[in-house]
Amino acid sequence: MILDLETRVVRKLMRRILPFVMLLYFVSFLDRVNVGFAAFSMNKAIGLTPATFGFGGGIFFVGYFLFEVPSNLILYRVGARLWIARVMLSWGLVSAACAFATGPRSFYALRFLLGAAEAGFFPGVIYYLSQWFPVRQRAVAVAAFMVAAPLSITIGSPISGALMELPTIAGLSNWQWLYILEALPAIVLGFVVLWVLSDSPENAKWLEPDERAWLAATLQAENAESRSRTGHHQTVWAALWDPRVLVLALIYSGTSAGLYAVGLWAPLIVRQFGYSPLATGWLNAVPGVVAIAAMIAWARHSDRTLDHAWHVAIPCLAAGIGFVWGGIAHSIIGVILALTLMTVGSNAAKPPLWAMPSLFLSGAGAAAGIAWINSLGNLGGFVGPFLIGWLKDRWGSYAGGLYAVGVMLALSAAVMLALSSHTARHARAARDREA
Repeated sequence: MILDLETRVVRKLMRRILPFVMLLYFVSFLDRVNVGFAAFSMNKAIGLTPATFGFGGGIFFVGYFLFEVPSNLILYRVGARLWIARVMLSWGLVSAACAFATGPRSFYALRFLLGAAEAGFFPGVIYYLSQWFPVRQRAVAVAAFMVAAPLSITIGSPISGALMELPTIAGLSNWQWLYILEALPAIVLGFVVLWVLSDSPENAKWLEPDERAWLAATLQAENAESRSRTGHHQTVWAALWDPRVLVLALIYSGTSAGLYAVGLWAPLIVRQFGYSPLATGWLNAVPGVVAIAAMIAWARHSDRTLDHAWHVAIPCLAAGIGFVWGGIAHSIIGVILALTLMTVGSNAAKPPLWAMPSLFLSGAGAAAGIAWINSLGNLGGFVGPFLIGWLKDRWGSYAGGLYAVGVMLALSAAVMLALSSHTARHARAARDREA
């Protein structure tokens, strides 16, 4: 009977919550990385070099970093429904405003504001999922949500490529229409959030009373177990300086460097082989197709085995190899295969990693800790794209930057395994003392 109730609740959560938050992240990620397609004509129009483009693409994460934790703490206080709606509306408006950049400085300013506007969305949804999905389903739930990133590349790349073939309309160039048209869904969805999302299981009218009671009791029991394991590490300040939080942020920085280096630079890397914008879009969609299947399968395996460390380290190492391969590949087939390995690894490492913070954080500490991991870790999203552009300016090749990002991912894999080993030793020592 209990198993039937659990299965029924989880299926409802999967149907009601996941498709919608996936749609939100799809739009979010598209608005982050469509700059890679806009660059086809925008860079020349407003005077961007590879280095300034890479800097502008990455400065998004500086605004993101500064406002991430405050945004997530406000979400914790006012509720996810209201705050995510605010985030969607503000980032949609700023994304549309990117169409009116006139030079490097205005480009930097708008990308910074886009990061500030979107701050809190991703960790807010991760925290939100932890308030709905029991531990044994959490990695799969996070993976399903995060599938929207490669999905946005798969579906969004051909759309962006097609928009970049538009003629000038109403005095606006193709790259300007790209920003405006792809920002509209975020603005519309900001209002839809208020209707679709519920703040907590207790007020979810789409669950039956026995389903609400089971889910609330299960989550409360898991939170109590987390508090008993972690003792005082539940306050905001303690969570921010918990060594495990800081180490996870370092690990996450490598995956972010990989993900956004691919997101921003892959269209330009493919375009150098002489393809049209539309053909570039279709070719750029290939890695995302593989990544979608790989993420879900990898997260399911992580949930079944209850192992997170190796499920983070292996894809990080695979992505690092992909970046090195991308630096030495000279054919379009080799580049697409390398981009596929980069995309699969950078994406597949994230869901098992995001299943870890809720194992030792809860309450306001969880909201702050998750945001802090994402905030610090996403600075890698600044470093990766910037390094590729900066080294491209100096060496005339993408290879040096790709190698650098590959090293960052290899470091993430090594640190993850070191953290796992340290945690296991600590647990054994605690058991020995109790014995």
